[in-house]
Amino acid sequence: MAILQRNTATDAVQLQAGDQAGQKFALVALTSLFFMWGFITCLNDILIPYLKGIFELNYAQAMLVQFCFFGAYFLVSLPAGSLVSKIGYQKGIVTGLTIAVLGCLLFIPAERMEVYGLFLGALFILASGITILQVSANPYVAALGNERTAPSRLTLTQGFNALGTTVAPQFGALLILPAAGVAVGAVSASVIEVPYLILAATLAVLALVFAFLNLPSIVSNTSQTPSEIGEASAWNYRHLVLGAVAIFVYVGAEVSIGSFLVNFIAEDSIAGLEESEAAFYISLYWGGAMVGRFAGALIMRFISAGKVLAICSLGSCLLLLITVAGSGYLAMYAVLAVGLCNSIMFPTIFSLALARLGKAASQGSGILCLAIVGGAIVPLMQGLLADKVGIQLAFVLPIFCYLYILYYGAIGHRPDKRA
Repeated sequence: MAILQRNTATDAVQLQAGDQAGQKFALVALTSLFFMWGFITCLNDILIPYLKGIFELNYAQAMLVQFCFFGAYFLVSLPAGSLVSKIGYQKGIVTGLTIAVLGCLLFIPAERMEVYGLFLGALFILASGITILQVSANPYVAALGNERTAPSRLTLTQGFNALGTTVAPQFGALLILPAAGVAVGAVSASVIEVPYLILAATLAVLALVFAFLNLPSIVSNTSQTPSEIGEASAWNYRHLVLGAVAIFVYVGAEVSIGSFLVNFIAEDSIAGLEESEAAFYISLYWGGAMVGRFAGALIMRFISAGKVLAICSLGSCLLLLITVAGSGYLAMYAVLAVGLCNSIMFPTIFSLALARLGKAASQGSGILCLAIVGGAIVPLMQGLLADKVGIQLAFVLPIFCYLYILYYGAIGHRPDKRA
């Protein structure tokens, strides 16, 4: 098995034996994980109207689905980082997949007992597994090769994550949504059991595969003393802390925009479409993110990740200004185009924040995943703002989020030499 060695002088990771084939094989295997957690996350958008219909929930109660899912990132990320630092990235991946399988299986008793709280509990456990998976897989991809091209690798794998978010709504609409609105007790148990049993089986197969894969191991330079290793803390790195804030505002902005798109497009002053018609355009938003990630993976091999991040965040600000000030199809297509600008942001921020963390990388990954809780906080803030000033003016809030990301891409991502 090829061994990856981190050089403390340059903080670059490279194969000790020069086995590039091992790196490529590991990267291909990891892309399946990125696809799966994108698929599972986006399936919540279909689960919400289904549960809202059969349990006759109001919108606040239905949004507990996202609150429980993203709440897991906040509660589990730091313990997950500690766990991964002890057992390693590969075992962390297997552990995350196993917990996710358990979460999927818990949908069966939740469906049969017809208890909304059990659905929320199952979602929390499922998201806990996904959190451990992200804490393990993201830094592994970043470390699997030259540090300079880490943003490109993460963006490439995140492209498959976006593919999962594109496919999941079709899957859920076919198997789950036809039962939405049917009274509790009148819905066949298979409505939920079948899709989540399929997910459980798929995740279980992946867990077995990763348990026996001969993946490259990431080890630290033996020149580090135990006391130096013990003192390593991700909180000591300014660019990591600023990166966590960037992850918080980015995920918050992305989820906020996606959550308001259907209602915004249905406005008479925008496109005046029926909600069923407006929902079609959501695919353009997520599809743009998918295309942009694959293109960004290539672009960042020639242009520094910080510059690309700054340019994309500036583009998002300009497009949202058009969204707020414009009307008709101009405003509609402007907000949809934000998806293209979003494409490279998460993987780029993640890899820039983890740069030169050394032994603190797993802890840093946990901190960054904890910041994903922005997906629960920022949309709520935009909802409160929309109630006060209207849905169109409420898009001012994501502009401030992207302005901070612009700062991080231009200046904030640079590692503090004192650290």
